Amino acid sequence: MNARSALFDLYGDHLRERGGTAPVAALVRLLAALGVAAPAVRTAVSRMVRQEWLEPVRLPEGPGYALTPRAARRMDEAAHRVYRDLGPWDGRWHLLVVERVRERARRDRIAAGLAYLGYARLDEATWIGPRASSELDPLLAAESVRAERFLSAYEGDARGLVARAWDLDGLARSYERWLDDAGALVGGASGPSDEHAFAVRSRLVHEWRKFLFTDPGLPPDLLPDGWPGARAARFFDAEAARLLPAASRFVDRCLGEPHGDCEDNGV
Repeated sequence: MNARSALFDLYGDHLRERGGTAPVAALVRLLAALGVAAPAVRTAVSRMVRQEWLEPVRLPEGPGYALTPRAARRMDEAAHRVYRDLGPWDGRWHLLVVERVRERARRDRIAAGLAYLGYARLDEATWIGPRASSELDPLLAAESVRAERFLSAYEGDARGLVARAWDLDGLARSYERWLDDAGALVGGASGPSDEHAFAVRSRLVHEWRKFLFTDPGLPPDLLPDGWPGARAARFFDAEAARLLPAASRFVDRCLGEPHGDCEDNGV
């Protein structure tokens, strides 16, 4: 796990709900539990400041960093998808017709961004997603590109449409691999120290978050029978919840709440 990814996970999984700020010293202590060295943490923080994900703040404990509004929006959107808090589907698709972009680098960035937000390409200019994303406007604005938008009902075999638009077979294999790897990861975490629980849960969440780039959050009725993503989601929810109390204690200690240190006293 690299330092930048670890920071995104840490802010999204723990610090967002604690005000989105943390002292530099706490960030270093927390990521040390994941095997990330202090120089790598500081380099990653500087990079995230340049990219406008973090901004420097002065905290009672000393210098620190806070999420920017852009980062907070991204993490809130990601949390809805990670924990599948998407609400019921109304049967309509969000259809985008994106204006033609000549520069290949911009086209690639737009395509990658739309895929991350859950859209699939139907043709060169047309993209479809199961719901509109609150991050769509910032993405289009950042690339200075315009898109016509429609809410559309599909007249045809919706499962067939989904199978053509998304690589469900590849996604299913990814979920099966994740289940094998996650089972091995949490197998030895039945009675760990708080620090170990934090490290295991962080790695579990980190690997699960990768599905944000490949799983658009399709309605269950449109997925194949026996979809392994449903089994993976149940496993993730149960293990993430089981490890959360101990992991939270470790985070609070590193942030100075209540003890102001990360001494590992076990559970």
